[in-house]
Amino acid sequence: MAFLDSLSEGELLALPYLFEFWAYEHQLPPEGDWNTWVILGGRGAGKTRAGAEWVRAQVEGNEPQDAGRARRVALVGETVEQVREVMIFGESGILACSPPDRKPVWEAGRKRLVWPNGAIAQVFSAHDPESLRGPQFDAAWVDELAKWKKAQETWDMLQFGLRLGERPRVCVTTTPRNVAILKDILGRASTVLTHAPTEANRAHLAGSFLEEVRARYEGTRLGRQELDGVLLEESEGALWTLERLDAARIKDVPEMDRIVVAVDPPVSGHAASDECGIVVAGVVQKGPVGEWRAYVLDDATVRGASPAAWAHVAVAALEAWQADKLVAEVNQGGDLVAEVVRQVDPSVPYKAVRASRGKVARAEPVAALYEQGRVHHVGCHAELEDQMRKMTITGFDGQGSPDRVDALVWALHELMIEPSAAWRRPRLRGL
Repeated sequence: MAFLDSLSEGELLALPYLFEFWAYEHQLPPEGDWNTWVILGGRGAGKTRAGAEWVRAQVEGNEPQDAGRARRVALVGETVEQVREVMIFGESGILACSPPDRKPVWEAGRKRLVWPNGAIAQVFSAHDPESLRGPQFDAAWVDELAKWKKAQETWDMLQFGLRLGERPRVCVTTTPRNVAILKDILGRASTVLTHAPTEANRAHLAGSFLEEVRARYEGTRLGRQELDGVLLEESEGALWTLERLDAARIKDVPEMDRIVVAVDPPVSGHAASDECGIVVAGVVQKGPVGEWRAYVLDDATVRGASPAAWAHVAVAALEAWQADKLVAEVNQGGDLVAEVVRQVDPSVPYKAVRASRGKVARAEPVAALYEQGRVHHVGCHAELEDQMRKMTITGFDGQGSPDRVDALVWALHELMIEPSAAWRRPRLRGL
């Protein structure tokens, strides 16, 4: 209150238009020499407001008649109507954000905005990439690129037109989708990224909206994409696909016959080390072994933890889920793994497992269980599933080691693969 009292009448009138004062961190452009700024966000995360304010920052000068950094701007959306109704006339669009003395005029016949200082923003539709052939710009705002049907063609035509000024820049506001053009842009060294889920803008959203969409879409691929604003990628030749993981998802935990906690310890225990994969899974043993169903219950993986720290987490998971056994890979730590666990709780039922085959060879029979519909995920285990979609037939297509996947594989080997193999062995001997 003291701050507001200290402002003059003019400063108070200007305050609503000082976006840097009100903005969330993800709505402000990163510093540095970048060409493209991508704002990934969930529905209602404030992407449109960020894009509109960025355009203002480019075209406005210190005074209403002063030139800004940019003089020619491209506004590109899926259709001309969407540019007009969302990017320009929308509640968070350019006109709503502009102060009265700097507000541009909409020239409907020419499909453009004209500012008092002479700056111009032209409207373009992604349905007509060729309309971008000819005009030239020093800035562009691109909205919802990930859902354009002609995204690559439109983006290419826009790049050829960005040839004015010292460093033409583009702001991309979009809900993420697993499309090639978005992944290509994000993979460039000249691209910077900010990201936010829908909840980041909860102060400007109806509480009932958040409650309803979370209740309906929490733990689904659509929820992670549209609410969390996460780009759900899938590597070529992945052992697990988005569709398969979605099909495996359930909400309620059935009564388990066995539960195990599987641990894939890191080589070392410090901040830069790999994660310690800790996954809890259970099995319902109804009917023959071939009809058993496994359930992934929890991902308690930790990063940068000391051996004592991850052992405490693993034992805590064992107790919380009343698990029957703790299974740990010992290729890296040997007997030291057992010693660390025993120091936390000497009575822990413990089994050491040793990898004799590569990660892909161990993972393939587990992936086959998913194909057969015999493994379910209780809820959404986002980081685990991200790793799963990057495990391919040729190896792990991600950074670091897939420790969460390794722990999952050991758990399901213990619950499903080993019992099945044991069931087959007597039958083979009797042939």
